[in-house]
Amino acid sequence: MFTGIIEEVGLVKELRQAGDNIQFNIEAKITPELKIDQSVAHNGVCLTVIAIEGNNYWVEAIEETLVKSNLGTLGKNDLVNLERAMKLGDRLDGHIVQGHVDQVGTCLEARELDGSWTYRFQYDPSLGNVTIEKGSITVNGVSLTVVDSENSSFSVAIIPYTYKHTSFNQLQVGDKVNLEFDVIGKYVQRISQHK
Repeated sequence: MFTGIIEEVGLVKELRQAGDNIQFNIEAKITPELKIDQSVAHNGVCLTVIAIEGNNYWVEAIEETLVKSNLGTLGKNDLVNLERAMKLGDRLDGHIVQGHVDQVGTCLEARELDGSWTYRFQYDPSLGNVTIEKGSITVNGVSLTVVDSENSSFSVAIIPYTYKHTSFNQLQVGDKVNLEFDVIGKYVQRISQHK
């Protein structure tokens, strides 16, 4: 379980093919605190630490993960949002995030305002996911509040701290992003479909 509060932006140092899987070598300040078998969210995707080498660690994404997230598009020197699993008893500063990407969306708009930024993302509503205004959404692992909600798109507003301390400062129109819709909203949607 995660909260969507990014701890650090890591750097992809190396990629290795392992059958249909890809192993990622990530340089991050949190590495000394990690252990093998620990879960870390990478752009919102929960991956297991498989090796630690100094200030770098390795994780492996299987084909299913690569197909259903934007991790397959990562290359050497790309940035990735990182969050370790939450500790029981800690404050839940974001919202409940599972680290399971529901679908990949596309950035339609990125606008700088006077002291903040707004982004609009498109997604496929036929997969059963929905957003609501003032509801929670996770974009590349970042817990955000939906500003405007439409049938196949939504917008979010980014404060300067989030812009500076996540990969949002690299995000451009046309980029693919990992979307995890609010888990409570997904259950409500499923229940309402079966009535």
